[in-house]
Amino acid sequence: MTYDTIRETDSTVAEFLEAERARQDETLAMIASENHVSESVMEAQSSELTNNYAEGYPGERYYGGCEYADAIEQLAIDRAKELWGADHVNVQPHSGSQANMGVYLAILEPGDKILSLDLTHGGHLSHGHPANFAGQVYDIEQYEVDSETGYVDYEGLDETAKKFEPDVIVSGYSAYPREVNFERIQATADAVDAYHVADIAHITGLVAAGVHESPVGVADFVTGSTHKTIRAGRGGLIMCGEEHADDVDSAVFPGTQGGPAMHNIAGKAVGFGEALDPSFDEYAEQTVANAKALGHRLREHGLDLVSGGTDNHLVLVDLRPSHPNTTGKEVESALEDAGIVLNANTVPGETRSPFNPSGIRIGTPALTTRGFGEGACGEVADLIYEVVDAPHDEAVIADVSARVDELTDEYTLYD
Repeated sequence: MTYDTIRETDSTVAEFLEAERARQDETLAMIASENHVSESVMEAQSSELTNNYAEGYPGERYYGGCEYADAIEQLAIDRAKELWGADHVNVQPHSGSQANMGVYLAILEPGDKILSLDLTHGGHLSHGHPANFAGQVYDIEQYEVDSETGYVDYEGLDETAKKFEPDVIVSGYSAYPREVNFERIQATADAVDAYHVADIAHITGLVAAGVHESPVGVADFVTGSTHKTIRAGRGGLIMCGEEHADDVDSAVFPGTQGGPAMHNIAGKAVGFGEALDPSFDEYAEQTVANAKALGHRLREHGLDLVSGGTDNHLVLVDLRPSHPNTTGKEVESALEDAGIVLNANTVPGETRSPFNPSGIRIGTPALTTRGFGEGACGEVADLIYEVVDAPHDEAVIADVSARVDELTDEYTLYD
């Protein structure tokens, strides 16, 4: 068998991949759940481990030929334990949603009760939305953020928990710009005899670096993604105490998944190793500083930020007060034309369809990876505002696009 390059064997796919690499080079990625991994992580994820079928766990595989798969998976586990201080880690989930599914299967029966944050208030599909498996299998009740402050309504959460008597309370969110008080939510879970599942998909890297409170050792289970603020191989992970280890492992395999994606686990191992370097802490701190600078400048332009600002890697803009006739989808499309990629997002008290909502979610992890500091992020906020204020003005789009080209040339991605 010859091993030719993809350019030689499949020029069509090669052209798409080259175009995607150019797109990433030439645009500003500001989707809060995206980042740019190192070329080392990409190399691991395209390695020979894609050929390996390793059902089971290190030392307990259903197939032979897994000695190096065992070593790499164990390395990923050991590095994750060191990063987050967890007793037990499962690195096999294919995504954050699969990690949540694994925990639910480990501790719940169909029809059991889950209390989670409403999607329009910053929650996640896998926390109980009716379009997702969780909303179809379990009995879901939801709490909200305070309509005045934009912060989680912890007192309302208490009241709802006492009435609903959930089996699980889920914390951790996908569009919430403030630090989560995990201990406060754990106290509510203890009061109603519920498990507490903390989903830190967005803030795994911030927690690892100590710039956000950690739920490890507080919540019963911690789930997360491994490709967002932590910049490792794409997938998910579950952390828990040893008393839940066997149930979690069985729920992941064979409960919800077959053979693990060993090439992705190799990417996780490499990324976790990078995150153990002191420079990663600086990166996480800069990510938060950049988000604060971005939010501050957007507020100076008169845009309304949910909760008034941010404590983490994202800001959530409610367009209704300043631009009531402009939707998030219009802004998303116009900004993409200008080379700034972010997403339309629902906001608390949403009055429009989730497919054409009233807000935009803006993140700084990927810009920080490129080397942006507060000053550059403030300038990007200026560019975003120009487009928000005139999303259908072709001259404005062209001017912003030209400045984006200058910024991407200055802050290069992959050489």
